[in-house]
Amino acid sequence: MNEVPLTLAISRYDHVEDLVSGRVVPEGIHLTCLSLPIEEIFFRFLKYREWDASEVSFAKYASLISQGDRALTAIPVFPSRIFRHSSIYVRRDGAVRTPQDLAGKRIGLPEWAQTAAVYSRGLLAHQYGIDLASIEWIQAGVNEPGRSEKVALNLPPGIRLTPAPTKSLSRMLVEGEVDAVLSAHPPDCFENAHPNIARLFEDYMTVEADYYRATGIFPIMHVIALKREAVEAHPWIAMNLFKAFEEAKRRSVARALEVTAPRFPIPWCFEHTRQAQKLFGQDHWPYGVDANRTTLEAFLQYAYDQGVCHRRLAPEDLFPEQVLSQVRV
Repeated sequence: MNEVPLTLAISRYDHVEDLVSGRVVPEGIHLTCLSLPIEEIFFRFLKYREWDASEVSFAKYASLISQGDRALTAIPVFPSRIFRHSSIYVRRDGAVRTPQDLAGKRIGLPEWAQTAAVYSRGLLAHQYGIDLASIEWIQAGVNEPGRSEKVALNLPPGIRLTPAPTKSLSRMLVEGEVDAVLSAHPPDCFENAHPNIARLFEDYMTVEADYYRATGIFPIMHVIALKREAVEAHPWIAMNLFKAFEEAKRRSVARALEVTAPRFPIPWCFEHTRQAQKLFGQDHWPYGVDANRTTLEAFLQYAYDQGVCHRRLAPEDLFPEQVLSQVRV
């Protein structure tokens, strides 16, 4: 079989490193990998479709699918996932001490359709009973003015979302123009250790572990999308690429579990990995649909409720049948 040339843009995570470096070769595919800043990857692929396959924002991909955009399809490979209790920033001298205190406040976020913000608003609504319509939402760049939404929104009645194109969330939080900020990337005021800025959940690892035990949700941030025309021309490439990602991840986990000569500059890395397996299961970073169904269904419900998705999607709406039929087992 002649190899199909594909170009993939993706961050250099260790769990994709063997694929990016060529040590793992997807069958029948000649893969060229691009390593770029994640914001650049998202912008160039979602706006211009500059390459064949790409890491993309899960929220923006789901939003496009919900709007009937069929230019892309995806494989259930999730290179980035992280809990989002840690991404809520508040003022130490402010009125917000608990999640419930966020009701009725002014909250800033970089984009309504940012995946991290979808999860953060979802846990506020579903775990803490906050009416999202009670909040005055302010959209602005995290550290620089000028950021805007990348996909069309279908905001539900009662949601107040006001762009602030000349301001930054970091400055507004410091100056008290907002009571809190939801952001995947910490604002500069927090990273620079401003004495009046803190996380809402300071002991966030404990809170997030308890949240997982209670809900089974391990938030997915990014997914691997392909141009649909490439998958329609060569239907087998989707599954072959999925298998290659799985093999690269398997090798990465083996490195993390190495005791004799640790492969990562992290003390007790092997023990951290074992503790993750105790909490999440032996495959503690699962790909596929069924192993992630609880998370996928929760996210799609949040995204629809919040107007990021224009119709209610099922996990099966996101991935091609030739992959679904093989990864269900």
